[in-house]
This record gives sequence, structure tokens and C-alpha cells, in this order.
Amino acid sequence: MANMALGQPNAADQQGFSQMPPQEQPVQSDVKPKAGARAKRAYATDPSAPPPAQGQPGTVPHPMPQQGGNVPPQPYAPINNFGQPVNQGPVGQQAGYAQSNAPYQQQQQQPPHMAAQQQPHLAQPPQPVAGQQQQPYRAPAPVMPGSKPRIDPDQIPSPVAVQEMDQEEWDEKPFVTSLRTSTTPLASSDFSAIDGGNCNPRFFRMTTYNLPNTDDLLTTSQLPMGLVIQPLAQLRADEAPIETVDFGEAGPARCRRCNAYINPYMIFTNGGQKFVCNMCLFENEVEPGYFCNLDMNGRRCDLDQRPELRSGTIEFAVPKAYWNKTPMAAAYVFAIDVSWNAIQSGMLQQCVAGIKSAIWDVNGVSKLAPGAQIGLLTYDKNVHFYNLSPGLDQAQMMVVPDVSDMFVPLSEGFLVNPETSQALVESTLDMLPQLFAENKTTEPVIGAVVQAVRMALESRGGKLIIFQTALPTFGPGALRHRDDSKLYGTDKEKTLYAPQDDFYKTLAESCVDAGLSIDLFLFPNAYVDVATLGCLSSITGGETQMFFNFNVARDGYKLRGDIGRIVTRPFGFNALMRVRCSTGLRIAEHFGNFHMKNSTDLELAGLDSEKAFGVLVKHDGKLDEKTEASFQVALLYTTADGRRRVRVHNFSTPITTLLGNVFRWADMDTTINFLSKGAISQALSKPLNEVREALTEKCVKILSAYRRNCASSTAPGQLILPESFKLFPLYTLALLKSKMLRAGRDIHSDLRVSQMRMIKSMGVSESIVFFYPRMVAVHAMTDDGKVGVVNPMSGRVFLPPLVRVSYARLNPAGAYLLENGQIMFLWLGREIPSQFLVDVFGVPSLEDVNPDEHELPELNTVTSSQLRNIRMYLQAGRGRFLNLQVVRQGKDQADLELANLLIEDKNNEAMSYVDYLPTIHRMIQTEVTTRPHEVHTGIWSR
Repeated sequence: MANMALGQPNAADQQGFSQMPPQEQPVQSDVKPKAGARAKRAYATDPSAPPPAQGQPGTVPHPMPQQGGNVPPQPYAPINNFGQPVNQGPVGQQAGYAQSNAPYQQQQQQPPHMAAQQQPHLAQPPQPVAGQQQQPYRAPAPVMPGSKPRIDPDQIPSPVAVQEMDQEEWDEKPFVTSLRTSTTPLASSDFSAIDGGNCNPRFFRMTTYNLPNTDDLLTTSQLPMGLVIQPLAQLRADEAPIETVDFGEAGPARCRRCNAYINPYMIFTNGGQKFVCNMCLFENEVEPGYFCNLDMNGRRCDLDQRPELRSGTIEFAVPKAYWNKTPMAAAYVFAIDVSWNAIQSGMLQQCVAGIKSAIWDVNGVSKLAPGAQIGLLTYDKNVHFYNLSPGLDQAQMMVVPDVSDMFVPLSEGFLVNPETSQALVESTLDMLPQLFAENKTTEPVIGAVVQAVRMALESRGGKLIIFQTALPTFGPGALRHRDDSKLYGTDKEKTLYAPQDDFYKTLAESCVDAGLSIDLFLFPNAYVDVATLGCLSSITGGETQMFFNFNVARDGYKLRGDIGRIVTRPFGFNALMRVRCSTGLRIAEHFGNFHMKNSTDLELAGLDSEKAFGVLVKHDGKLDEKTEASFQVALLYTTADGRRRVRVHNFSTPITTLLGNVFRWADMDTTINFLSKGAISQALSKPLNEVREALTEKCVKILSAYRRNCASSTAPGQLILPESFKLFPLYTLALLKSKMLRAGRDIHSDLRVSQMRMIKSMGVSESIVFFYPRMVAVHAMTDDGKVGVVNPMSGRVFLPPLVRVSYARLNPAGAYLLENGQIMFLWLGREIPSQFLVDVFGVPSLEDVNPDEHELPELNTVTSSQLRNIRMYLQAGRGRFLNLQVVRQGKDQADLELANLLIEDKNNEAMSYVDYLPTIHRMIQTEVTTRPHEVHTGIWSR
């Protein structure tokens, strides 16, 4: 646990936190020199900066579990298929995790070039360029000389220290999923996993990996018991691919009682003639064709030839009994709004360029899965279909003017092979901007478009990608403008988050039946009602992307990149997903973007590698701590190349009677993701201020539970944080600052709803950087052959030093790359050395850098190569295209947007980190002393 001796409240200190003695407050930077690193280049230091403050840094305890007492094996399974006890090894006693009461300190030394970060007066807000009108800069003002913060920011838990330590651990070894001797890698870490019987954390993460044996123990902890599942997540390049097993017409072996699929935790008995289901404990007969003798350890003799008995993740090829239609490769249909707004904004031309580059590479080879087909239609008040048959010299356009009675006017030529019809498709796309250049229509009919494509793809399924510019006020699904800024910030604002009517909801549900997933690209200049239109994507498993006031120079590059990501990333469709759990547990609730007709199955018209789902688990009785809890995720789907498969993820985890173990093995990254999904569900029925208060209260309840039950002997004035949750207040604050929840009347309802829908389907690795962005000091790169260099085997690129996201940490003589999974900034300080600019941009001064360039020039310098590799590496790990925005300190308006991402500062209608943490501390003290037995239930508690 992390102990913070921050002092008792007193009259002299209204915040309740006394300053620590000077000798206990070393001023330190987030940037630390690597052992054995080569000297940095000349521009990596600030010659004018004062020498670093002296002081011996403390030690940040690493959240590594320790082993303790024994847990007996399962009575029916003394050994599993790996020759290991099924349950966890030793667990420690509660006293085992008490840490030193020393002040909490970071372990990094401060190199000279970062000393300026500790001189707040050097980090000035940007100044307007001469002759340029600039809006008032609202970035948080750094602390000025003479005004000292009540708490030294370097003495409170640092995400940089935690993330760097975890990354260093997993750079040295792989993560073996079956071992119980180390915690799961943080979601921020780049690691290589070896599937040892439990599935890879990329697919499946839990809020705690030691489940409380009773509901009372769970209630005491105040932790939610939840899962976050990302079924099609991409593996790292050096990880073993998922194996496919074909049982023929018989289909995969399953439990006859609960229908769980065969997995490594099912135990074979009676000489191999029976197997015991790990989910329901039912003893099943082994089919004759699957029989094999057992060895002297009780394992099947053919274990090495049975990946389904060794691997946590497996795919089964399935027979016709698992089909609801004949599997075919996916169809990709592009529906482009060609109304007046699309022409005038330049959106149409950018869509054309993006679609072409998404489908074909520079050599004209299709990037789509084998057998996939493509279709094209355009629309305004009418819908225009195109016959793209390869035998035609020119595409034939067919217009349907009566959109009230929609139909598909052609039976052949609408869907074509992207290779045989490439020339015709490309020429048709190129013709569109000129063909509709004089179009004055301003009412695009998106409802009719979806109806038509659903009819066209009903027999096969696939993906519909729509580009829409305005609120549809004509044709099927016409909507009224209902946005009212007077409702913002009131209890009635939540009414804007619900659909106007059921038209698009019903239409989306019919698309689910057809296996048609819908992605929306919206380009509004005004209200477009994402709450209603977005049903098309949220119900069908797609996504909605917003480009407010689309500007080609600013947004065109990102649009083209996003089209490419949506079309080429791993994709499955016509899917059904079910989560099973072992006896004593039950699945209580699901969170995400999907459709359900019953209480167990998630129906997904489509899903890709970035989509994740939250699952709330509850007790259905008392669990036996001598056994383990098992989970199984089964996804029945059609691959993009037309094969019907069941992907199965298996996970087994220990059960504990000790509250300390529940916290020790808790996963804060997953908990934050899970609570964010729960907060969205709450926001649809409660005012946002109540949701924000509930989140802060949830933070207090969890930390108070630990303080009361695991650290009761410590001094009342100390803030005691569990090691696994020492960053929980910071990430709770970050969640409060997100656009979906933050206070204020300046967040447009469309923007708020679009972010809610996005976060509902976010995986853990994506959400953790979204809430607290990653920032690296690229001026501090070493020329050691490691930083900024691509590992050809794993694709791993070592990053420069991480930096905490606060404006006071930005050195005016430095350069920083910041990304949150949605956008990437390259911040250039006003005193950046000329040599850095020459090496990266080929220009000698900051004035010569073009902030509208969204790609780094390819220069023959080490720094250029390193920075471009880092940019490529960060992009590869993100689900959306990261538009690079260059920000010159004091010169560009984008500095304001960057400042709003600096979570540790006071911004976004919320406190700074150093103010929020004392607030949480006071609330914990109140909770522990005045409400020791109060219990809260609901999504916030369990």
C-alpha cells in the first residue's frame, strides 16, 4: 500500500494537509536517465536552466504480489491439464502488505534539462501572434513564484512512475497467463503474453483477480466485480496466433448441462471416459471419437495434440448447425451524402480519396479479406445506386426518387469484386465531386439508405459505412431539431441523450438480424441528434465518428486515416456472444454497444478488434476458496473472409476469504473502464451532477474500505492507499473531466452523447490513455540504438521518458509528444533549440514550422527517424487514426486544446490533482470516523 504522511487538519491549514519538511521534498522530474544510456544530443538539455535541486529520492513500491499460505486443490481435480494445481498458490496474511510510512516520493532523479519544469515561471501560457486575433487563453495558470502548493506534486502518486516500472518489468520477460506469481500487466504496458491456459489479458480483464468468496466480503470491499471483454483484440506480432480446431460435423465437445465448450479446466475421469465441467460440475460422457486414455498424472495422452485442452483462447470451426445463413465473405457498402453541405465543405472529395486508399494499396492490390465485395451509393433527397459490373465501360447510375417506398433497383452489379472492378469503381468515385458540384439539395435521407442496404445485404451481411452531413429532416426517419441549450446543466439535459423516437432503433434491430453493421461518419455544422442517429451504430456494433465544422486542412488527413482503419482492421459479423461463469456466480448485467433479445446473449451485427464489453458479475451463493472461479466467453461469428467460427476465451481465477487479497490483486485500469461504462448507464436516467458525485463517492467508499479494514492501525492523519489503487483518485478525477461527464454548459449534447457511445465500447488499454493521456519528452531521446527504433520481431519501440500531464511540466526549451488515443500533439516550446527543428522539420526557427502539416517530413537524421517511428508505433496501438497536430507554444490555438488534456491541472470545470487528492482524503476521514457501518449497493458498490 502507499502511505502518504500528509498531516492532520488544523486551523492553520484549511485544506488539512501540512507541508512536509524541506529535506523530505526532493524536487524531481518525470524524466530519468536510463542506466548506461549514451549522451543526449546537444538540444536535449537546457543550458540556461538552473541546476537540479538536491535530495535523495524515495522508493515507489512496485505492486508485485507476495506468496503466503496454502490453498488446497479442488477435491475432484488435484491436477489440471498443465500438471499444475487448478487454484492459486499461496496467499499472504493481511499484515503482509503493510508498507513503510515514509512520505510518498517518486524514484526518478532530475536531469539538468528538466530542471526548468520545476521553475513554474518558465511555463508561460501562449501569447497571441502579432496581427492575429486570439480567444482568451483558458489554460490553467502554473503556480507562480511566491505561491506554494499545499502539497508537493512530486510527493503524490505518479502514473508515470507506476507505468514505467511495470513496462520495465515486462520488457524483461513475457507474461505467462497461467502463473499466479505476478499481477497482470498494466493496460498501458506493451507486453508479450504466453497462453498457458488462461486467455491473454488483451481479450479478458477483471476488476480483481482474487474473487471474494461471499457477497458480504465483496460488499465490504466496495469494489465492483466486473469483467471487460475484447473478443477480437489483436495480438502482438511476436505472440502465438490463435489455433483453430475442427471437430467435423459433430461440432466441438460441450457440456450437456450448461453447454460450456471444452477447455483446459475440464477434468477427465474414469480413465478418460468422462469429463467434469468446470462451469457446472456436471460429469459428461466422452464421445467415442474424442476418447483418449489418461497418463499416470490423470492427463490425456494426446494433450500435446489438443490445443483446446491447453490454450486459454481457441477457435472452433463449426458445422451447419451453427449457421443462421450460408456464411459468405463480408460486403462493404459506402453510402456518401452528396448534398450541398458535402460539396461545399470538401467532405466529398476527402471521402473519395479515403475510400480508394482504404480498399487498395499503392500497387492496386485489395486490402480487404479474400472474397469480400464492395458497393457504392450516393444520396441527397434521392438515393443513387451504381452498377459496377466489371464488363461495363462506365458505371450505370440508377435513381430512386420515391424514398417513402424504398427498394433496390438492380439485382447484379451493386456488389462487386474490388480487384476485377477496380478501374470502374475508382473512375466512378473520381467522378462524384464533378457530378454533384452544382447540387443545391440540403436534406440527405439517411433512413432510406439504411433500408435499401439492409435489403441488399440481407442474405449475406457485412458493413455499411455512411457519410452524413446534416440532421435528416426529409424522408423515412425524418427528425426535428430538439436541441435546447437551456437544458444544459439541468436535470432535463438527460432527455437529450435518449432517441427522439423508435424509428432508427427498430431499423437498427432489423440490421442486426441481417448481420449488417453500420459505421457513421457525421460532419455537422449544427445539431445532428447523435442520440437518435447513433442508434444505427450503437445497436449494430459499429461506431460513430464526429467531425464538427469539417475543415479539409484540419480534418481531411484524419478522415482518410479513419476510413482506412475501419475497413482494414480485423472484423467479424453476424455474431452472437455469451459469457458463462462457474457455480456460485451469475452474470447480472452487460455494458456496451449491442442488441439483446434475452438476458444472456449479446447479438452483434458486427464487431471489430477494438470493441469491448463490460459484464457485471454477482454472487449466487458462497464460493469455496479451495476451488477456482471459471469464466468462458463464447463468440459465434462469421469471419471477414466468410468462415463460420466460435472463438472461446477461458479464464480461471482464485477465490479468497481475505479482503487484503481482493485489494492486492485488484486491477485499477479495468475498474476505471468498468465504472465509466456504468456511469454512462446512470447518466441516461440521472442528472450528470449526481453521476459525478456518485463517482467521487465510489472512490471514497473503496479507499475507505481499505483504510478501515486493511490499515486500521495507522495514524488517522495519513492517507493510506492500496498499492493497486494508489492512482484511483487521479483516474477518478480524469473520468470527471471527460466530455461525457464534465460540468459546464459548453459541451454540446451531440459531442457528449458521441463520447458516451465511444467509451461504452472502449477496451481497457484504450480507455486508460484516453482518461490520462500519455506524454513523452521527445527532446530527451538518447542515441542509444534503442529509443525510437523498431524491434522487427515484436514491433516494439522504446519510448523517450514519460512526463506527467501538467503544464508546469512542459519545459519551454523542450518538445513533447502527447496522445490520448484520439489525437496526437507535438508541443514545441518557445525556446526549443534550432538544431531540433532542423533535424525534425528541416527549418531553423519556430516561425518556419507549419502547424497545418499533419505528418512529419522524412529527413535523413537520427531524430527524424526516431520521432517518425514513435509516431507510427503509437498509431499502431490505437483504434482510431491519430491526427498529428503541431503546437507552437504561444503561437497556436491548439495550445488550448492540449491544455484541456493536462489532467493534473485545474481545468474542465474540475479541480487539479493536488486539490482533488486532499478532498478525497478529508472524505475518507469522514467516512471512516462517522459512517463506519454504512453500506451502499448498486453499480457503484458492486
